[in-house]
Amino acid sequence: MNQPKKSASSPDRYTITAALPYTNGAIHIGHLAGVYVPADIYARYLRLIGKDVAFICGSDEHGVPITIKAKKEGVTPQDIVDKYHAIIKTSFEDFGISFDNYSRTTSKIHHDTAQEFFKTLYDKGEFIEETTEQLYDEEADQFLADRFVTGTCPKCGYEEAYGDQCEKCGSSLNATDLINPKSAISGNVPTLKQTKHWFLPLDKHEAFLREWILEGHKKDWKPNVYGQVKSWIDDGLRPRAVTRDLDWGIPVPVEGADGKVLYVWFDAPIGYISSTKEWAERVGKDWEPYWKDENTKLVHFIGKDNIVFHCIIFPAMLKAEGSYILPDNVPANEFLNLEGNKLSTSKNWAVWLPEYLEDFPNQQDVLRYALTANAPETKDNDFTWKDFQARNNNELVAIFGNFINRVVVLTDKYYNGVAPEPSDFSVVDEETLAAVKAYPDVIASSIERYRFREASQELLNLARLGNKYLADEEPWKLVKTDEARTKTIMFVSLQIASALATLSEPFLPFTSDKLKTILNIHSGDVKNSWTDISSKKVLLHTGHPIGKAELLFSKIEDDAIQSQLDKLIASKLANEAANKKVEPQKETIAFEDFSKLDIRVGTILEAEKMPKANKLLVLKIDTGIDIRTIVSGIAESFTPEEIIGKRVTVLVNLAPRTLRGVESQGMILMTESEDGKLVFVNPDTSSEAKVPNGLQIS
Repeated sequence: MNQPKKSASSPDRYTITAALPYTNGAIHIGHLAGVYVPADIYARYLRLIGKDVAFICGSDEHGVPITIKAKKEGVTPQDIVDKYHAIIKTSFEDFGISFDNYSRTTSKIHHDTAQEFFKTLYDKGEFIEETTEQLYDEEADQFLADRFVTGTCPKCGYEEAYGDQCEKCGSSLNATDLINPKSAISGNVPTLKQTKHWFLPLDKHEAFLREWILEGHKKDWKPNVYGQVKSWIDDGLRPRAVTRDLDWGIPVPVEGADGKVLYVWFDAPIGYISSTKEWAERVGKDWEPYWKDENTKLVHFIGKDNIVFHCIIFPAMLKAEGSYILPDNVPANEFLNLEGNKLSTSKNWAVWLPEYLEDFPNQQDVLRYALTANAPETKDNDFTWKDFQARNNNELVAIFGNFINRVVVLTDKYYNGVAPEPSDFSVVDEETLAAVKAYPDVIASSIERYRFREASQELLNLARLGNKYLADEEPWKLVKTDEARTKTIMFVSLQIASALATLSEPFLPFTSDKLKTILNIHSGDVKNSWTDISSKKVLLHTGHPIGKAELLFSKIEDDAIQSQLDKLIASKLANEAANKKVEPQKETIAFEDFSKLDIRVGTILEAEKMPKANKLLVLKIDTGIDIRTIVSGIAESFTPEEIIGKRVTVLVNLAPRTLRGVESQGMILMTESEDGKLVFVNPDTSSEAKVPNGLQIS
């Protein structure tokens, strides 16, 4: 068996992968918070400390959701992936995600790599070939893989689980596991039909996975990751199909596999390898050390819905192949919710990255910071626009931006924008400079433990240190009485500002660039690295010229936030309207049938709730011809107190009907207002009764 090669002479090397996004929609804040922002922070940090980094990603273009979307839109799957690959790639670039390579799984290099990987395992006898019964849609003449079938999850009872996964409990499923399965193509109940496929026998690798993960990574993997993997292994691993009957995907490269493609879960993670190959070829490097040298550290950034694939299935594939390294860590995040509700692509309940970049131009770092400071690292968290505004106004503007602005303005005012020469350092100065020198290690420790929230707050603490130092030393007062002391204070403040320019780069790359421009440290001999801050006492020397003050961050006003909230509400209402089920018109009746109805206007005299019934009210109504009892299903829309004295329209000649022991002697006519609320059809002059959406009888 080929083993990963050791290379004692190679520098520290990292291969960092970020989950391949499906190309059936744009990127939203859930993707950013869960995967791409933390991965980018990690990659940028490693580059700053001089590590050899390959930060790899690409579009996952063979998922079943893509073919479903193509069918709905009447276009080809290639049309769909071409459209969204371009949108996603551009969004990542505009947002500052610093991939070394962003590829796609429809590329030739990926098809070749995936087929070669499959063929290697096939030739080694690592697959099981089985003929099994799979769900089949007779009307569509198609096997139902993954998201072509929905049904009830056998583990949690969720009624809208997919054939590959339950999005409620996170369980990985096979389509045949579903209870009451239904075809997503035709809506029909599928049948079972025999078909041949190849399976990866995960049970064969169970002992290895148990030792490697449960014993080897118990202490260094995040509890949410370790717990989910342990549960899977303890439940017993079973063979998993690596091929599917589909017409969209990578053809299975063996005889007898006509009409079959590689299962997307098998093909997609190989996309990390093919993307690395593409990058290495472009920049003139050898790709193999990044995947086959034990001195390389492989780290997968994913969301929690991908834990099983990256911690069990992909490692089993790599182990079976024999020449690849295994992931050192898989720091998966939990989910991010939006304004108290689960993010949903289908319901358009999301903050889409392209729209954010349009609505908040040049404010990429504000979103990066807000998502990092509230990252769902250990539990699901909630993004709100009010918190986003507060993070910007109260932290970035009031703390970070305020400190930099004061330092630059005062340096320009007192010394024409040139770093002054300090005199003797006081105890406070020495303590402040010592504290600054400690921050790189403090922030690095948090980043290297994948605690990015913690790291972002340590960065802000450095800005707080600067603000406190200025506030305590008050150079604007001392400049009138002690010029030498003022120069020292401003010199120390410039060292803090310079440290912030470098240490902020992983978190706030656009801000870092802007601050470096203001401090004039883009060129010349002032190129402080991460480690320089810890080792040097002076980062900006006496006589160094700096530029004019510019605001690093701008205050976000209430109307901008309200606009985003209004957009979400409009999106929610539009989605509800689009998915609202309207009852079809009943069969036509003759005028003679309608004329039999005796409809009169009455007044509600009494109203009370029906015992042990959530929806029913018992009403006493004066119809003009008598006072009668009517049971009406309106208790969820009205309280008894608010409807006494209301004039209502009553069908009085309906045959009586007993409901929960009470005889109901008629029905009240109702309708819905434009916002979906139940209202009375009555002769009162009110806007809600003028344009009924449709008559209801209660």
